[in-house]
Amino acid sequence: MSLPESVRSVLTNYANFTGRARRSEYWWFTLAAFVVYVVLGSLGRASSIFTVLYLLVALALLVPSLAVGVRRLHDTDKSGWFILLALVPLVGGIVLLVFYATAGTDGPNRFGPSPKAAPVGAAPAYQA
Repeated sequence: MSLPESVRSVLTNYANFTGRARRSEYWWFTLAAFVVYVVLGSLGRASSIFTVLYLLVALALLVPSLAVGVRRLHDTDKSGWFILLALVPLVGGIVLLVFYATAGTDGPNRFGPSPKAAPVGAAPAYQA
């Protein structure tokens, strides 16, 4: 999955906390959001309008970021509630990083079919 496809997929399913997300979908979206945050944060030092824009973008990407994180956990056959590990200082973030980097389960799991099984160009099959 490419960068534009990943961003489009995450923003299309911005509040979809069901189903599964591939590693590429999660990491490409994370990279795109990081770049946007860095650019707007840097520009925010020049003008306060960019600081306001940064806050608006951060607020707008909050739910999609949580949703793709939960779907990524589902791909590794873990409950979405594991995302609350982010609240544990230092250790929680490291554990989540390992979960996000781990390959997803082969074939279907309790959260739906494998997103790798979808044909190229087709929308990912998410559980309703």
